[in-house]
Formats: sequence, C-alpha cells, structure tokens
Amino acid sequence: MAYRILILGASYGSLLGTKLLMAGHDVNLVCRAATADLINAEGTDVRIKLRGEESHRAILSGDQPGKLDACPPSDVDVSKYDMVALAMAEPQYGFDDIRDLLSRIAAAKLPCLSIMNMPPLPYLKRIPGINADALTAAYTDADVWADFEPATVTLCSPDPQAFRLPDEKANVLFVGLPTNFKAAEFDDAAHNQVLRDLEADISAVTLDGNDVPVKLRVYSSLFVPFAKWSMLLTGNYRCVQSDGVRPIRDAVHSDLDLSEKIYSHIDAIVAKLGAQDGDGVPFEKYAAAANGLLKPSSVARAVDGGQKDIERVDLLVKLISDQIGMASPMISDVSSIVDARIAENRAK
Repeated sequence: MAYRILILGASYGSLLGTKLLMAGHDVNLVCRAATADLINAEGTDVRIKLRGEESHRAILSGDQPGKLDACPPSDVDVSKYDMVALAMAEPQYGFDDIRDLLSRIAAAKLPCLSIMNMPPLPYLKRIPGINADALTAAYTDADVWADFEPATVTLCSPDPQAFRLPDEKANVLFVGLPTNFKAAEFDDAAHNQVLRDLEADISAVTLDGNDVPVKLRVYSSLFVPFAKWSMLLTGNYRCVQSDGVRPIRDAVHSDLDLSEKIYSHIDAIVAKLGAQDGDGVPFEKYAAAANGLLKPSSVARAVDGGQKDIERVDLLVKLISDQIGMASPMISDVSSIVDARIAENRAK
C-alpha cells in the first residue's frame, strides 16, 4: 500500500522524503514558495554514499517510484495525508503560516512523526516522569503544540547527519553520516501499522542490487529517541564557544574524559525517566563516529550566524534534570555558554 506523507521542512526532510519515495510512497514537502517552485521543477537531489563505494551517489526524486510535490504551508490540504513528519527546526513552528498548518494538522488528528532534535511538547506528555508544563521555557513558542493530543505525536531520533551544500541549489542535500532514524511507537495501533509498513518498505529498497543506508527503525520504547540527548550535549552544543565555534570532533575529543562524564550523566537522566539497557548508544560508538564530524554542528553555525532563536535541547535537558533531582554543573556550563551567545545575538 502506498501512503501519502506530508513533511514539514524541505532541507533535512528531503532525506526522509527520498527514502519514502524510493519505497514507493508519495511525499509532499512543505517549504517556502520559491523552494517549492524549484523542487516542483527539478525535484530533489540527495547524495548518499553506499557501503563500499568511494563517492556519494546522487539519488534523484524523479527516478523514484513515489511521487514528490512541494508547496508552501498555506496550500496544504491536510485531508490528503496518512501521516505527517515534522522536520523543521523548532523555532520555525512559531511562524504564522506554519502555526496555522499545525493547528489544522492537530484538528485532523493526523499522526505526527517528529524528526526534530527538539521533542514536541505533546510527546513529552507521554513520559510519566516528566512535568511537560514546566518545560515551556525551553521552547520558542510552546503554544503551537497546545492543540495536539499526545497520542498522535511520536519522536524519531534524527541520527543521520545531512546538510545543504553552499555551492548547490536548495534542492540538494549531502548526507555526511548515513545512520538510521530511530522512532518510538505511537499509542495507537493503526498509526503504528503505518510506521511499521514504512519501516519494512524502506528496509527493502536496494540500488543496483546494493543496500541503501539510512533506514527507519521503530521501537516500542519511548526512550530510544532520547539517546540523541547525550550526543547533542556532549558534541553539538559544546561546539558553541564563548568566542566562536568548533567542529563536533573537537568538542568531543579535545577532552575525552569530560565528554564521557557528560554523556554518561545524561544517559543516567534518561535511565531515571525509564529507559532500559539497550535504549541508548554506547559512548565509545558515539566517540568513534564523532571523529568523522569535521564541521561545527548546525546549532553552532546558527548561533555563530547571529540567530536569535535556536533549538534548545540543552536547556530542555537542564530543566528535566532539575525536575528529577539530577542537576549537574556540566549541563549548566553548556547551557550558560549558549545563553550568553544568544543574548549577544539578541542585543545586536
């Protein structure tokens, strides 16, 4: 069965979109009008390196069995879709046209799979040990999530690393680390059937007889997506420095002992919330992967570029750690640097 998937965000969202197109499903990317015109005219170009190959392959949307469309938020008819993927950065959901679209998605009770680093507030309401109402300070505009029923929202850890190339058009995405999307189940069996079907269909895709990296993996545990928190606070947010930014590799490996302490403490926070052995990723595996991450994180680049609002997973984890009695100076130090840099940007 071919599903129709609405993806909010045409940059990182085009990676999941391409995997769905290759599996025979139809995708609509929601983006700015100019980007939508480009995608509708030329399609998308996602570049992935297959196992054992020296260079990246260009996987073009027009060559896939699924159909791709793109449009601005105001043109979306939510009645056409079986599932929504949330692939924009958290601050973008406060824009008027996106806020309106979110309201219509919530009213339609469409199942939403978030591939943001920042979990939507309705998802956190599914976690018994968290007081989600006390976490709104970590969100740019927490009210945009008010109409969603928690049962319709799930979270997927966006482990694959991908970015736009500065010398290419906005419809080109380069995959630097082709790991898997790791999604928690919904509360609803029918929604989970869609997830499981997508998982199986993506897994079955080959290219010239070769396996294609970046799978969708579905887990019964609500805590598997939280494994990304340790990575983000050990690497991505520590790319932000008081006087600039640094690559993820340097953030992790310049003081490996401290990095392991931060990583382990955040793993312990998630364990206290209810995670089991096997829900997370061992530090050694993350540290090895970080050796290949030679650019500053996207959040660091946003801060260094003068952005006044960014995704604040660091602040979210700090607030949760305070709630459950696991506050740590290591987390506070990371958030304090980010706070100061954001304050500088807002003062300009």
